[in-house]
Amino acid sequence: MHGMHARLPRHFVLEERLERYADAIELEPRRYAGRWSEACTPLGGSGEERPFGSVRLDLGCGKGAFVVEAARRNPDVLYVAMDSEPLCIAYTAQHVMEAGLHNVVVVPGLGSLVHRAFGPGEVDCIHLNFPTPFPRKKEADKRLVALERLLEYRTVLAPEGTVRLRTDSQPLRDFTLTQLRIAGYEVVWSSDDERSDLPDEPTSEYEQRLTSQGAKVYGLWATPRELIGPPVQTASLSLVDYLPEDLFASGYVPHGMDGAITNLRNRRAHGR
Repeated sequence: MHGMHARLPRHFVLEERLERYADAIELEPRRYAGRWSEACTPLGGSGEERPFGSVRLDLGCGKGAFVVEAARRNPDVLYVAMDSEPLCIAYTAQHVMEAGLHNVVVVPGLGSLVHRAFGPGEVDCIHLNFPTPFPRKKEADKRLVALERLLEYRTVLAPEGTVRLRTDSQPLRDFTLTQLRIAGYEVVWSSDDERSDLPDEPTSEYEQRLTSQGAKVYGLWATPRELIGPPVQTASLSLVDYLPEDLFASGYVPHGMDGAITNLRNRRAHGR
């Protein structure tokens, strides 16, 4: 979900890895909808096991560094790590089992699975860490922050639940703000430099790679409020329209925006 297909390392047998770490993987998440916290409670035989106090979704979990560290810090929270890339599922499951964590379940799947995998009001937080921007208009419906996705998240989020976006792409952040407004969300926190504002937040391999290249992390948290009337898409769907005039000043190109920025340069040159 990060704009590229993960490549298999040399001598890496995907099927063997998936089988080896299958205990951390759930292939039929729908059967747990509405009862994740109870169904996934570890069985220790002491008779004192309690359901998890919270369920959070890491949508587009990558290779699992973020969710593993978050789960280690919050043992009373159940994390569901979802990704569409089989290689990411294999790596995340491996890291979960090697860390000895019992509060992470790894689920293969796309963002469109969310409203079928969870019950109403079951999820307290949906983490969207560096989702693929899909800058072209015709691919806008693939964005994890598109209007249709945000409306689906509403069906599973708790009343004060949050969608938390982290991205290196200012155009994607600005587009997200338009979609949140239409979908009836309220932005309750935002930052133009989340790593400075929240230095202790868990990181992912992806964030570490991008920040080493000069990326700045934009962050925002939003919670669903009353939706008045049927939502109507009024925002521009091409991320080119959200590129700032001074984008090239920093020299950093947000990941997945290379083609869009090349097109903009050509348009500006043609205009001159």
